[in-house]
Amino acid sequence: MKKSRLFIWIIVTAIVTAGITYSIVKPKEVSIAGNGDPFQKLRSTYDILQKGYYKDIDTDKLVEGAIKGMVESLEDPYSVYMDVEQAKSFSENISSSFEGIGAEIQESNGSILIVSPIKGSPAEEVGLKPKDVIIKVDKESIEGLSVNEAVMKIRGEKGTKVNLVVRREGVGELNFTITRDTIPLETVYSEVIEDNIGKIQITKFSESTGEELAKALTDLQEKKVEGLIIDLRQNPGGLMDQALAMSELFVAKGENILQVEYNNGSKEVYKSENEAAIDLPITVLIDGGTASAGEIMAAALHQSAGIPLVGEKTFGKGTVQSAESFKDTSSVKYTTAKWLTPDGTWIHEKGIEPQIKAELPAYANLPFINPEIVLKKGDSKTEVNSAQQMLKALGYEEISVEGYFDDSTEKAVKEFQKQHKLTVDGKITGETTMKIMELIQSKLKENDTQLEKAISVLKEKM
Repeated sequence: MKKSRLFIWIIVTAIVTAGITYSIVKPKEVSIAGNGDPFQKLRSTYDILQKGYYKDIDTDKLVEGAIKGMVESLEDPYSVYMDVEQAKSFSENISSSFEGIGAEIQESNGSILIVSPIKGSPAEEVGLKPKDVIIKVDKESIEGLSVNEAVMKIRGEKGTKVNLVVRREGVGELNFTITRDTIPLETVYSEVIEDNIGKIQITKFSESTGEELAKALTDLQEKKVEGLIIDLRQNPGGLMDQALAMSELFVAKGENILQVEYNNGSKEVYKSENEAAIDLPITVLIDGGTASAGEIMAAALHQSAGIPLVGEKTFGKGTVQSAESFKDTSSVKYTTAKWLTPDGTWIHEKGIEPQIKAELPAYANLPFINPEIVLKKGDSKTEVNSAQQMLKALGYEEISVEGYFDDSTEKAVKEFQKQHKLTVDGKITGETTMKIMELIQSKLKENDTQLEKAISVLKEKM
């Protein structure tokens, strides 16, 4: 009987509590004049908060929140509202050097992912890869943040460190501690390689890239190169007008470079007006980090100049954005159109397939090992597996690659340390870690299988 009374008392209490809660939050009906103004509801909400909210309201913050929410409702990762600081950061990224880790990022299905690290940047040096999903920045989850909010957390002054936790498909979670640096202005690198072949690497499409490319081509022509390789790997894109101007250098007059399709279905076709296109055998290198303007150029050179593409499928970004600034220098970047390849193909979220597929050695995809951590006998973790694969690639064949730091691993580490005049203690940390990664990077440069394939393809045309 007592149990029964207690049960009834609990039910009554729950009902009473629910009733009190309801009386507090029950909404009042607000009359909105039906004058056809789509912003009347927004203005009414603003008035309600200004009059009735229990704290003082920062009006500017309220308005910026409304603008941000409006743009986010488009559910387009490339359309964003940027406050004053974010707009400044965006402008720096396309026009001058900046301080940070040097990686292009974007929002995709609620996650922030790497599009591509920039050549020579801290992001590239530690081993960040295209489509790595950033989970945490300095131990703080970035779930639900916009691209610009994530950028503001990742960027920082030269010499400072930032910790990223990323998720890599087929690997799992990886931890990177990155020292920020100045990301250089230079976006085009040229050299003469074997058999009088010129190589031009384009790392992004900024305001000066077209001029840099023209100068590189002039220099190589003066050296009388007999063939040319254009390297667009790990190029996250940039300005469309630069991609058009640069593509035109290689595409004959009258041929399509690009088509732009607007929301009403109309199309604008950009054709080459160049009467003296570069007349050399050429191949183009692409990979999963080739995106946006990089894909525009790759598609134009292949479809309109018959230049073969070598490497791996590109990232797949087929939309065009514009940015408009407000008086306070904040701005809104929004998608204005689709861009199509010369033959009218939309490559968005599909990418461009190379005609000749070529992959880098497996060790090219190994993640950076933080030199501040200590890997020793008995450890079993992801970093141990990476270190074992690196040592095996460097010629220590007797090592077992299982992610467990066993006797064979310790023996190989000691041999490595002795060979390179390091402290011989059988542990992977500090100078030992840095030396292993330095040698892996050197080995990759010497064994760039994609470049070797591009050279082979080019020689067949020379």
